[in-house]
Amino acid sequence: MPETTEGQLSPEIVLAEMTKNGVTHVVWLPDSETNFLYQLMQAEPSLRLVPVSREGLAFSVAAGLSTGGQTPIILIQNTGLMESGDSLRGWAIGLNVPVVLMVGYRGWTRHGVNTDTAATYTERFLNAFGINYYLCETSADAPRISIAFEEARRTRRPVAVLMADEYHGFNR
Repeated sequence: MPETTEGQLSPEIVLAEMTKNGVTHVVWLPDSETNFLYQLMQAEPSLRLVPVSREGLAFSVAAGLSTGGQTPIILIQNTGLMESGDSLRGWAIGLNVPVVLMVGYRGWTRHGVNTDTAATYTERFLNAFGINYYLCETSADAPRISIAFEEARRTRRPVAVLMADEYHGFNR
């Protein structure tokens, strides 16, 4: 079992959840905040990394992969998710794509004192689109990723996992 660090989210454990759930493709817009997770994903032979140039493209790519029998996951920041609302609506929701959205929850604090409005509107955005979500702050929360995959498969809808500690555990 990958090592856990109290109070942090281990990228090894996140990767283990992805592989346990049969993820074949990681669709994402590369960023500097998830570097250590990126290195692990790149080294994992069962995963194909599919970079996109805009977050909205992630939904059409994931829809195509899912239609082709693959199991994509979308890694996206909350700001990019909000910018991609129409693609989320038209591709993932409109075509019943059972995809997990692993959302970097920029600006979130466990005390509810947000210093960034990206955090203020993230859950409201997901609620407006009827997207269920699970908060993942530490390695102890990682099983919620599997819960999200099971729900996405069962409902044939996107489900989000809000990654509340992406800046700490994923950078080392």
